[in-house]
Amino acid sequence: MTKDILEKFFKRYEQFFTQSLDGELDANEMSALYAQEFIAASPIGVMAGKNDNQFQQALAQGYEQYRKIGTKGMRVRGVSVSPIDELHCVAHVAWTATYANANNPNIEIDFDVHYLMQELNDKPHIFGWVSGNEQELLKEYGVI
Repeated sequence: MTKDILEKFFKRYEQFFTQSLDGELDANEMSALYAQEFIAASPIGVMAGKNDNQFQQALAQGYEQYRKIGTKGMRVRGVSVSPIDELHCVAHVAWTATYANANNPNIEIDFDVHYLMQELNDKPHIFGWVSGNEQELLKEYGVI
């Protein structure tokens, strides 16, 4: 997977995120970015999941929660790639999230997520990710 392919992939991810914040979640399109099964790690622990109807419901609930806390946008600042082999890599994605609340109409928070990627049938898919403590960061910036 080339950096160019992954930049396009995460630009698409960003577009789906924006649509979802606008209340136009296409759960099928969003879940198509993920492998059939995946893992996630953060400071609160490790979880494994399946890309099924329950995952699509969790996506919808997650975007509803983002809207409730005032999330206005999510933008990719950059993508770098650490190859593993010809079908796998880690995509290091730098994001900027924009929030608005009663105290501040324009809160921007930069953060990184490291995505475990696999190429299947000539398409990249996310099979895992490692992220920081989102809740702590939101508290630090006064979003929640």
